[in-house]
Amino acid sequence: MTLGFRLTLPAQVLVLFISLFPLLMQLYISLTDWSPLAGTPWPRAWEFWNTFANYTDIPGDTRLWAALGRTALVMAVCVPVEFLLGLGLGLLFVDDFPGKRLAYSLLIMPMMVVPAVAGYMFFMLFQSGGPVNDILSWFSPTPVTIAWLSDPTLALVAVMAADIWQWTPLMFLILLAGLVGVPQDQLRAATLLGASPWQRFRTIVLPRMKVIITIALAIRAIEAFKIFDTLFIMTGGGPGVATETISVYFYKITTQDLVWGYVAALALFILVALSIAAVWAMKRMAK
Repeated sequence: MTLGFRLTLPAQVLVLFISLFPLLMQLYISLTDWSPLAGTPWPRAWEFWNTFANYTDIPGDTRLWAALGRTALVMAVCVPVEFLLGLGLGLLFVDDFPGKRLAYSLLIMPMMVVPAVAGYMFFMLFQSGGPVNDILSWFSPTPVTIAWLSDPTLALVAVMAADIWQWTPLMFLILLAGLVGVPQDQLRAATLLGASPWQRFRTIVLPRMKVIITIALAIRAIEAFKIFDTLFIMTGGGPGVATETISVYFYKITTQDLVWGYVAALALFILVALSIAAVWAMKRMAK
C-alpha cells in the first residue's frame, strides 16, 4: 500500500459513503410502502415490505408519463433554440467590433440571475396586464389581454421563453470557446482559395467543433430535464398539471402525497433510464 493511497484513503472512504449510502437507502425504501406518516423511523421500513410493487406501478402511472412528455417537449424546443442562438452569437463575437466588451457583459448577464428570481421576473412579464401584452398591443387594434400563465398551452410557452432567455448565454460561452480555438490560418487559406463563409463553416469550423457541440448539447439537455425553479415560480405546474414536468411531479408527490416508497422507486427508474439514454445519445453524437 503506497503512501499516497494511505493518505487519500480517508477521503476516498468518505466520498464512497456519501455516494453509496443514499443510493442503498433509496433502494431499501423503494421496496417498501414506508412513509413519514407511518410513525416508524426509516430503518424499520422493512415492516412495510412490498417487494417490487412500487416498480410494477410505474407503467400505469399516466401522470408520470405525461410529465415526462412535457419535460421532453421542453428539452426538444429549448435546447435546439439555445444552441442556434448561442452559435449565431458566438460567430458574431469571434470578430472584434465597437462595444464588444459591453455587449459581451450584457449578453451573459441573464445566466447570473438566480433561477427563482428569473421565474418571478417572467411571472410578472406574462401577467394579463404585463409588459408582454403591452408590447403586443402596439401591433393590435385592440388591447391584448392574453392570460399566458392561465392557459394550458401558452403557460408552457412562457416557461420555455424564460429558460431560453436565461440559458442561451451558457450555450454562447461554450460555443464561443470552441470557435476561438479554430485555427485562423486554415480559415485564411480557405478564404484565399475562394471558399464562401458557409463552406468555411461547414468544412473547417464545424468538424473542429464536434466535441464542443456535443458537450454543450449534453449539458443543456441534462439541465433542461431538471427544470424546476423557474417553472415552479411561474406556474407551480399549473394550470392543473399542464406545465408539470418530471421535477415538479417528484416535488409534489414527495411533499404533498408523501408516498416516499414509490418516489424512491421512481427516482431509481428514472436514473437507470437516463443513464442508458445518455450513453446511447453520446455514442450517436460521437458518430
